[in-house]
Amino acid sequence: MALGSQPRWMARTAEAEVGIDVGLRQYMLRIYNYMASGLALTGIVAYVAASSSFYQRIAQSGAIWLVILAPLALVMVLSFGVQKMRASTAQALFWVYSALMGLSLGLIFLIYTETSIARVFFITGGTFAAMSLYGYTTRRDLSQWGSFLFMGLIGIIIASLVNMFLASSAMQFAISVIGVIVFTGLTAWDTQQIKEMYYAADGEEVAAKKAVMGALRLYLDFINLFMMLMQLLGTRRD
Repeated sequence: MALGSQPRWMARTAEAEVGIDVGLRQYMLRIYNYMASGLALTGIVAYVAASSSFYQRIAQSGAIWLVILAPLALVMVLSFGVQKMRASTAQALFWVYSALMGLSLGLIFLIYTETSIARVFFITGGTFAAMSLYGYTTRRDLSQWGSFLFMGLIGIIIASLVNMFLASSAMQFAISVIGVIVFTGLTAWDTQQIKEMYYAADGEEVAAKKAVMGALRLYLDFINLFMMLMQLLGTRRD
């Protein structure tokens, strides 16, 4: 064997690793593109709904609760039924979900000033990008965070339901602070989990479903982090 040459098996292994690396980057880019498109759709729908008399009309008819709860129902359908549906159906439901979230979140334009919404959005974007990059690049196993973050998420949900009746500003502040910590951690943890779900031999149908569900997880992390930060940093209208 000539000096400087490599055995064929080593060359093939190196080529496979390069192929997986390229495939992984394309897979993650696809997920981030889905997520960004979903956020853009949510923002457009929210702004249009808030700029019209949409909320005044549905408030009088009592349909406001349907608008608020519809995204929850749809995300349950998408999460538990994705294995039985085609990838194109999952993608369509993701867009519908993003639009419904826009209708649900458009109320923030009636509560907070547009300047503070924009400010918090950029803060959320920077935080999300930093933590997602950490989750993608770190060699540290973040799976140990999972149980802690899940317990924190359950605690936030229970406390939020209780505070619907108590209407305590102190409890809401505590929920928001804990929520920022939990969803910041979930951003890194979910990113690492999504990365580990990648499998180069997946067919297009399976890969497309994984991309949609990965985008949904990161979308939810971003939206929830944004809402928690809005409650802490948002400036209410007079």
